[in-house]
Amino acid sequence: MSGDSIRGFVHADVPTAEIDAIEATHAPLVAAVRDLVDVAIRTTVPGDTVTDAAARVREVVTMLEAEAHPGPVGVSFNNEGRSWNWGNAAVGRRNAVAPPMAVEQVEPGHCRAALTLGAPYEGQPGIVHGGVSALLLDHLLGETASMGYTKIAVTGTLTLRYRDSLLLGPVELEGRVERQEGRKLFLRGTIGAPGSVAIEAEGVWIVPRWAAGEDLDAAAAGAVG
Repeated sequence: MSGDSIRGFVHADVPTAEIDAIEATHAPLVAAVRDLVDVAIRTTVPGDTVTDAAARVREVVTMLEAEAHPGPVGVSFNNEGRSWNWGNAAVGRRNAVAPPMAVEQVEPGHCRAALTLGAPYEGQPGIVHGGVSALLLDHLLGETASMGYTKIAVTGTLTLRYRDSLLLGPVELEGRVERQEGRKLFLRGTIGAPGSVAIEAEGVWIVPRWAAGEDLDAAAAGAVG
């Protein structure tokens, strides 16, 4: 799936149907590894059982390493406008460390997401780590700044106001573009338990000069973050 690389985005001559099939094949593995991370935190089995489990996991790692990319896989896109960033720290489809967040584009400049955060994302007892909340808001607002995947925009500033503790469990996020001034987009977002707001965010996303060209609204489509 190698191809031409432009500004870190790699063109791959792979049909969307094939990419969708690869993601579907890997989804059970990612889900299993995510469950493994969670249960490794919570388990109280005896030490010899832990030792046996570690050996089995290492066997699986060795099996998967037999054919693996030598480094980060980056962002790829095809001729059909499909892009994928399987290692993305916030939403990578093949990254079991990433929170299980899927962003919904309500309309250009307005995004939402809902997910459940468990033990791997804990900071203070029973509370989502503030850095995890920041990660999720940064990504959600980045996708919001893409204006329906018509712009490439990168984080310029991100300011958070922690109004209340965000408890582990179901959470919801929302983000909107408030206005645009030249290559700068000004956004606001929130995260909280369903029906509430625990953390407010505001920030500026910037369309890079190389992506803006003469017409800002015709900036190249692609992944943001």
